[in-house]
Amino acid sequence: MTTDNHTPTESRSAEAESAKTAGQANNPMHGVTLEMILNELVEQKGWDEMAERVDIRCFRNEPSVKSSLRFLRKTPWARAKVEALYLEMKGWK
Repeated sequence: MTTDNHTPTESRSAEAESAKTAGQANNPMHGVTLEMILNELVEQKGWDEMAERVDIRCFRNEPSVKSSLRFLRKTPWARAKVEALYLEMKGWK
């Protein structure tokens, strides 16, 4: 007979957490913040190319990571385009 030091609730929580982590294993965006995405895109492509690919004012007029983050967090369609551009750059899409 083995003894388990965990209560049934703790075991279920650990199993649920493990399943959640395993489910994210194939998600290339897991753990990547929007700020990380923007910084990497700016470094690799620059604001001009980003503005050509995703036509939003905050990439064209006095672009900054701060203003872009503010806009993208409020605008799901633009965020989706930026995330798609990032995945394409990484070769994941």
